[in-house]
Amino acid sequence: MLTPPAATPSAPPPPAPSASSSVPRLVIAAPSSGSGKTTVATGLMAAFAARGLAVSPHKVGPDYIDPGYHSLATGRVGRNLDAYLCGPQLVGPLFAHGARGCDLAIVEGVMGMYDGAAGEGELASTAQVAKLLRAPVVLVVDASSQSRSVAALVHGFISWDPEVRVGGVILNKVASDRHEELLRDALESAGTPVLGVVRRAPRVDTPSRHLGLVPVAERRAEAVDSVAAMAAQVAQGCDLEALLALARGAGDLSCAQWDAAEALRAAVPAPALGTPALDVRAPRSDAGGLRPGGAGRPVVAVAGGSAFTFSYAEHAELLTAAGAEVVPFDPLRDERLPEGTAGLVVGGGFPEMYAAELSANEPLRKSVAVLVDRGAPVAAECAGLLYLCRELDGQPMCGVLDASARMSGRLTLGYRDAVAVSDSALAVAGTRMRGHEFHRTVVEPGAGTTPAWGLRTPQRRLEGFVERGVHASYLHTHWASEPGVVRRFVERCRTS
Repeated sequence: MLTPPAATPSAPPPPAPSASSSVPRLVIAAPSSGSGKTTVATGLMAAFAARGLAVSPHKVGPDYIDPGYHSLATGRVGRNLDAYLCGPQLVGPLFAHGARGCDLAIVEGVMGMYDGAAGEGELASTAQVAKLLRAPVVLVVDASSQSRSVAALVHGFISWDPEVRVGGVILNKVASDRHEELLRDALESAGTPVLGVVRRAPRVDTPSRHLGLVPVAERRAEAVDSVAAMAAQVAQGCDLEALLALARGAGDLSCAQWDAAEALRAAVPAPALGTPALDVRAPRSDAGGLRPGGAGRPVVAVAGGSAFTFSYAEHAELLTAAGAEVVPFDPLRDERLPEGTAGLVVGGGFPEMYAAELSANEPLRKSVAVLVDRGAPVAAECAGLLYLCRELDGQPMCGVLDASARMSGRLTLGYRDAVAVSDSALAVAGTRMRGHEFHRTVVEPGAGTTPAWGLRTPQRRLEGFVERGVHASYLHTHWASEPGVVRRFVERCRTS
């Protein structure tokens, strides 16, 4: 799931490149969720990649699943741009980092174009990201139940914020030639270019369940077919030359490209009481818990496979830049942790769909428990939290947390403003981070005697567990927003 970039930990990190990015780019937005953004964005990515262009895929917001389809379409890592989790100031640098050397970047929006963090105005909306990137917007409109009214809808979205440059419309779910004619006539009278017409086609649909689309890792062969179908339909119905010309009309984006090593060097956390100051020049080579021949690089095992598909690409890059050797493993198949594991990261995903299989892998569950008993640092988010509990829906899990988990009918969803309430392997008490919750499970109790976070939104509550070296929580965070937590975690791997 996570493939670390090549690195030479003993060398000083290079300065972050600082230049304007002139990568052609488009933002694919829509009036509302369900309009077809993912189909159109993924289809465009695949269609342009099939033409031989190096396409950089991006997704607005905290979504982990759509980037998997983007990656399949382009052959490149899908990356998120989230102005709430990372702050508006990092949107441009993270984009420039991902798009470096590419011929085209396509950014899929989130929800409706102007929808963002609740009560925070435009923050984290597709419109805000488009403005931060100085990128033209293509509005995908579900035209299935309208004709002339489409012009009023599009006019409203174009005029709402004059700083958002809507360059044209792609009409989705068009029923017939006559329907297309009516839609085109209406939009022509409004002066809005129609850049594509996509007909109704069930074969491009992708299956969904309680948290959205089924991830690529769970249906790779079928997902390949779905992406190919999206590409064919979009290529047939859209004016690719006009779209590329629109993308090439984006202005230069002046910002420093984000660089993991530079981010770590610039953001070292204050050590907890009794903890030695961290050396930011180079990783130590005299610590235990290292893979033989690893030249002083602690092995950080990162859970992957079908049950743990949620991760941000920058997390592996930060771990590697901090001096760790990132080694993926699959809790559904691997019966032991990677050799020399000194730290463990278990991110989000769908363990509830694989509870029986995860439980059946008793050797790995015991291996995780032994690692925790040894005091090694463990960072677990959402699915990782469930995996560390005593049980999940009655199936035995790792048992390192005195809590049980179960599916529920209630969706917990939203951004969270959090502060670390306990010193842990990941954060010093008082560290403030923003995160996102997205689950239909319940953990009882919801917090340990030493909680991980105090959540400030939407209501004040304690959440998560800090026990021994474990930091486990429902909260998904983006470590690029606070790189010091990675430096702290890797240093703990060296010394535990």
